[in-house]
Amino acid sequence: MDHDSLYPLPDVENSKKRAALAPEIIDTWRTFSRTVYQEGALSEKTKQLIAVAVAHVTQCPYCIRAHTRIAMRKGATKQEIMEAVWVAAEMRAGAGYSHSILAMDEMEKVESSAK
Repeated sequence: MDHDSLYPLPDVENSKKRAALAPEIIDTWRTFSRTVYQEGALSEKTKQLIAVAVAHVTQCPYCIRAHTRIAMRKGATKQEIMEAVWVAAEMRAGAGYSHSILAMDEMEKVESSAK
């Protein structure tokens, strides 16, 4: 599959253009990002596995590719990455299911008001 035709590849030129449009903000963002992924109570590998899972929930193709690559560089196995993806899938599906209570509540309101 040619994914390049769907999304432009990130490159240095586009990064420079974006940074030039809001230099103070991009500097702050980069510092924040570096800080978030530093070793702390969670290992860098664990943080990257979380990022892989979140990227699947937010459906960001750039994030999926970048954090998968970084997670492997930090020692994550293919199996660990796939389990993180499955956790993301379960959370997304679980949210859909749990929010069905809102639809049920609304259906009951409509039925009550029709009486």
